[in-house]
Amino acid sequence: MKKGNSEELIFLVPVCKHNIWGGVKLREEFGYPVEGNDIGECWGISAHPEGDGTVRDGRYQGRKLSELWEGHPELFGHLQYDRYPLLTKIIDAQDDLSIQVHPDDAYAKEHENGSLGKTECWYIMGCKEDATIVIGHNAKDEAELKEMVAQGRWQELIREIPIHKGDFIQIDPGTVHAIKADTLILETQQNSAITYRLYDYGRLQNGKPRELHIDKSLDVITVPAKSARDSVESISNLLENQLNQIYSCEKYTVFKLDVNGNAAFGQSYPFLAASVLEGTGQVDGKEVHKGDHFMIPFGYGNVEMKGSMSLILSTVER
Repeated sequence: MKKGNSEELIFLVPVCKHNIWGGVKLREEFGYPVEGNDIGECWGISAHPEGDGTVRDGRYQGRKLSELWEGHPELFGHLQYDRYPLLTKIIDAQDDLSIQVHPDDAYAKEHENGSLGKTECWYIMGCKEDATIVIGHNAKDEAELKEMVAQGRWQELIREIPIHKGDFIQIDPGTVHAIKADTLILETQQNSAITYRLYDYGRLQNGKPRELHIDKSLDVITVPAKSARDSVESISNLLENQLNQIYSCEKYTVFKLDVNGNAAFGQSYPFLAASVLEGTGQVDGKEVHKGDHFMIPFGYGNVEMKGSMSLILSTVER
């Protein structure tokens, strides 16, 4: 059955970002038409002022996602949020990212001009053998944390954990974290760009060290950190052809869908933000491939997919 205009898939043209630690994979493997050898991020589904996605085709072609949020709340189930709540990124780290921490909503509202805080999560799309990621720290209390930072005891402070393709990592506000070189991730996060940089390996950008935010970082870092064992979860053995919920919190719910042949499910959420991580296929007869990002709006009904592909999807609570 042909769906009406209000029930069409909304494909977005991503916004790509240049970063000191970026590379070429987002152009060469995903086909995003952006020049340079420092492409670090693809903001695939974003209505943030620093990267507002444009609708690629269909009824809303040329409109910004923020415009749809403001002008067509029915597409998002008339959610009572003051902005589109999420931001979906693919991150290609060719070099180590700085050691960072994010504030929660209350701290960001007070200290960052009313911004949202930043709760985020990572799905590891690819990494080298023996890869690690920075999650958490080794300080036992606030006094030791401040002492280790003041004395520059970074190797002692920072905690690295092994990772593999298919791992999932939830990063609550206050979590010290950093992606290491040769790691490709899909990030689902709150619609915020607030990051506090704790340490940057002494790197220079345009001949100068990048700004650090030591005081704000110390304000918000959670002490002690969550255990290493509880910080990384493997989700590589999920059932095919069904929407598998892999995480849910008050900020978002995230699903993984591995299509092998045919898959169908009902869209019963305020919206589903979908990213194709690998492979090709069709969604209700529309061709999709690795690197595509699209919204399945409220009231869409039954979704039918076929092909061989993996997707991450996300939504929020009403």
